Amino acid sequence: MRLKVAVMGITHESNTFVKEPTTLRQFREGHWMKGEALLNEYRGAFHELGGMIEVLEQEGIEIVPVMYAEATPGGIVSAVTYEILLQELFTALDSALPVDGCLVVPHGAGVSESFRDMDGHWLSLVREKLGDGIPIIGTLDPHGNVSDQMIASTNALVAYKTNPHIDQRETGRLAAKLLVSTLKKKIRPLQHLIQLPMAISIEQQFTGKAPCKSLYALADVLSRQQGILSISIMLGFPYADVEEMGSSIIVVTDDDEQLAIGTGKTLEAYMMVHKQEFFGLKQDIEDLLPRIEKSEKPVLLLDMGDNVGGGAPGNSAYLLKALEARGKIRSFICLCDPTAVQLATRHAVGDTFEMVTGDHEDLTMNYTSRVKLLYTGDGRFKETVPRHGGQVNFDMGKIALVVTSAGNTIMLTSLRVPPFSLKQLTSFNIMPEEFDVLVAKGVNAPIAAYATVCKTLLQVNTPGVTCADMTRFNYMNRRRPIFPFEEI
Repeated sequence: MRLKVAVMGITHESNTFVKEPTTLRQFREGHWMKGEALLNEYRGAFHELGGMIEVLEQEGIEIVPVMYAEATPGGIVSAVTYEILLQELFTALDSALPVDGCLVVPHGAGVSESFRDMDGHWLSLVREKLGDGIPIIGTLDPHGNVSDQMIASTNALVAYKTNPHIDQRETGRLAAKLLVSTLKKKIRPLQHLIQLPMAISIEQQFTGKAPCKSLYALADVLSRQQGILSISIMLGFPYADVEEMGSSIIVVTDDDEQLAIGTGKTLEAYMMVHKQEFFGLKQDIEDLLPRIEKSEKPVLLLDMGDNVGGGAPGNSAYLLKALEARGKIRSFICLCDPTAVQLATRHAVGDTFEMVTGDHEDLTMNYTSRVKLLYTGDGRFKETVPRHGGQVNFDMGKIALVVTSAGNTIMLTSLRVPPFSLKQLTSFNIMPEEFDVLVAKGVNAPIAAYATVCKTLLQVNTPGVTCADMTRFNYMNRRRPIFPFEEI
């Protein structure tokens, strides 16, 4: 009889320091689909769902596309929203039962008002529904804060190995292959979690250079041992005040607990010896302005405190103000500001008017300027190559392009979209090579796209709900002791 596998996911990276909750509106503005719509959207995508679909179709397995819901990172998911997501998920799953296996796509850093360990909770409900005899295997974003409940509810979880995340489809393929081998009784996955007494600083999580590059090289060597099915380095998400916050390791073996424990301890020992390197140094814009002027152009300036991919609003003008004050630097910046877009649409192209951006208690993040309108229109665009996040279709809502009297170009959007694709610029005739500085509201994720044109990459420690220095935040629920908050 033909095997039948359910595919599902609820994905959200929840920043508990953001005041506004994530609601149904944000999920509807993101990616929320069921059935054939899910297959059609992701079959050719660079997302893990694309890899899962590819393997299952190659194996001739019947795919049951239950539901996938993803919202742009933001505040914690409201209780009502989470309840509705669960109702939609399990109504669709109930109609598909029975199944032989299940592929799941949690993020790993989901938090709801009702369940702080949101991913662990919905995965446990799936396990309860399917029973212990049905294998459940899934993927994780390495920015997840992994809980014991996530591990207990699944047979295996595998994380992307790159940050920026350009191996999502490959990770989806791995998860699907593990499930297929499990169903064919070729392997019996056993996973072991080590929650480390440390949290890797966000700007040190770039896997393309030290300190992460050598860590992943060690993990790659260890993964070649007989019996190892997967090793996942969970970098962690410091903007979620939950008990699980911090870095961790997941080792999946073919039913060999001692191998899993020993391999995890080897990686833990390495990371603790090098813990200071994983905290790094933070640089403010004042430190970097002289360097910008001397650097090869264009320069990618990464606004870490207003990191949209970490849940920030994406509307801080902090760096714009600094660049305007400095002068002689032609820059581009994207700000999510629906009010400013509405104001712009009242004008004709070529009009000059005063514009206020930002609505922050910290006035250094707001800015008033005289601008000239260049364009208004629809903000949809499509990415055609693998980029962080694995998505293909993007929607910024209504947008406006303006240029300040100092010569800096601002893209104003109605919806938050992380800067994961240069198509966000080039689709609207903005040529990155024509600027001295491109400001991207992110940390590492934009590098996959922008490194193709930017000669210099600089991470800036800016104010905001994703400030790079995690020790500035007031945590109530995190584990203790944990470096760099406490000495270990």
